[in-house]
Amino acid sequence: MNPTIVGAIVFACTFGGALLGFWFQARRRHLLDLESTETIRHSIGLVATMTALILGLVTASAKSSFDEVNMAVEAGAREVLTLDRLLARYGPETSGIRGDFKNAVARRIDMVWPQGSSKPMQLDPSKLSSDSEGLAERIRALAPRDDSQRWLQARAGEVAEELLEARWLATAYSEASVSVVFLVILLFWLTITFVSYGMVAARNSTVVTVLFLCAVSVGSALFLILEMDEPFGGLVRVSADPLRFALSHLNR
Repeated sequence: MNPTIVGAIVFACTFGGALLGFWFQARRRHLLDLESTETIRHSIGLVATMTALILGLVTASAKSSFDEVNMAVEAGAREVLTLDRLLARYGPETSGIRGDFKNAVARRIDMVWPQGSSKPMQLDPSKLSSDSEGLAERIRALAPRDDSQRWLQARAGEVAEELLEARWLATAYSEASVSVVFLVILLFWLTITFVSYGMVAARNSTVVTVLFLCAVSVGSALFLILEMDEPFGGLVRVSADPLRFALSHLNR
């Protein structure tokens, strides 16, 4: 789902609903007596409360997932540096592994965070994990000469396996978790809420401006939720700076 398109649709439906409410108020004013107006106010208050609660929960969930991915990327950068230093401490026989590891990290960054605007993001788990699997095999194939190298080999193998597990994180969060059915129901609630606002509100420029800004706010809220729901794409994305920093310090 395109967050920009969804946000625009939400804005159009909500503000259009408010205008429809104004139209109904002007054409059917005889149906809106005091008792009817009070009933509408109380009823729509319930719907507005449920909508606000759901929006708050979804926003918190999306932000929590986004922060989790961001922390995982930062942890991955630390593990990349840790693995490189472990291999450096092992001895000169790991120079080839370290060079290939640096190239693998550079390829991973380019796949998930492509520099060119025309290059698509690649989150194929087989491509993301193949380099790490080969790295782990090469570490296990080392022949340590003493206890120190044996410990470094074992620790480097553990870190390599942790990096392999982290490769699947990109795949797990590459698909949107907010369903279309949820968005349709939420849009229906928002639309009838704004229709009701238009039916009972005073028809003047101040009220229209306020409802317009409210519609913009609701549309932007859905936009942000969907943006954070796809942490590796869109305008609001997890930064690759920690991994790029780690890459610049590899194989030194």
